[in-house]
Amino acid sequence: MTVFHDLLRVQDHDTAADQLRHRRQTLPERAELLAVEDELARLEATAADVGAQAAEATRVQRRLEDELSLLEAKLGELDAKLYSGAVKVPRELQAMQAEGEAMRTRRAGLEDRILEAMEVREPLDAEVAAIDRRRAELDANGSRLRAALAEAEAEVDRELAAVAAARAEAAAAVPADMAARYERLRARNNGIGAAPLVNGRCGGCHLALPATEVDRLRKLPADELVTCEQCERILVRP
Repeated sequence: MTVFHDLLRVQDHDTAADQLRHRRQTLPERAELLAVEDELARLEATAADVGAQAAEATRVQRRLEDELSLLEAKLGELDAKLYSGAVKVPRELQAMQAEGEAMRTRRAGLEDRILEAMEVREPLDAEVAAIDRRRAELDANGSRLRAALAEAEAEVDRELAAVAAARAEAAAAVPADMAARYERLRARNNGIGAAPLVNGRCGGCHLALPATEVDRLRKLPADELVTCEQCERILVRP
């Protein structure tokens, strides 16, 4: 057992930590939560548009209803005056009757317009209600997924902490200059700075070393640092 085997243990722990960090970033709960949040964002945009249309339909209906209410009050006053017997002049009575007929015609028109406004508003109100129900469903689902994601992240973090502790123990046996070289190699070689030499093949780039090179390495002292000619990773001999 040489310091290079300690370095390979460090590499194994680093690889495990990289895999755990990748797993943390690609947790299925995270993707599901993102999908829920995206749908919520789209739903809010739809809700704003439909809500504005529903509000306008409500405003139109209420304006018409207010106008109808005022007209009916005026018509009531006119009928009361007309049938009170207070007006005796025939021409004045005829004018009041004509005014009453005009008001009734206008009232019928307003009632038709109110029905039309209600027909416009009804599907919009139904759509707003459906959006509210879907929003509630998505909010509940989002809360559930956030809790599940936090739990899954905590589990990965516990595993990362265990790996970090094991790495620290292995790294304590590796000289500082070798550790620094390893980190530089790891940074430019996709996280792999040290690799085993197995059957004449580099465990990092997986390329076979020339037979003459394998023979040369076999004759070197066990504590001598050797690297792969192809990828320059530190090679750990059996």
